[in-house]
Amino acid sequence: MDKDRIEGAARSIKGAIKEVAGKLTGDTKTEAEGRGEKAAGKVQNTVGGAKDAVRDALK
Repeated sequence: MDKDRIEGAARSIKGAIKEVAGKLTGDTKTEAEGRGEKAAGKVQNTVGGAKDAVRDALK
């Protein structure tokens, strides 16, 4: 498993938590930051998955 997949998943979870915290406190800035971080984590996870696929195809 590529480290980007692990880091991406962690970043996505962190973003989701931050988004919920922003919603609960009414802080739109924190909520937006959480959404952005969650999206970036998903992208990073996808990149890691692509690296894994390429690595597996070359075996």
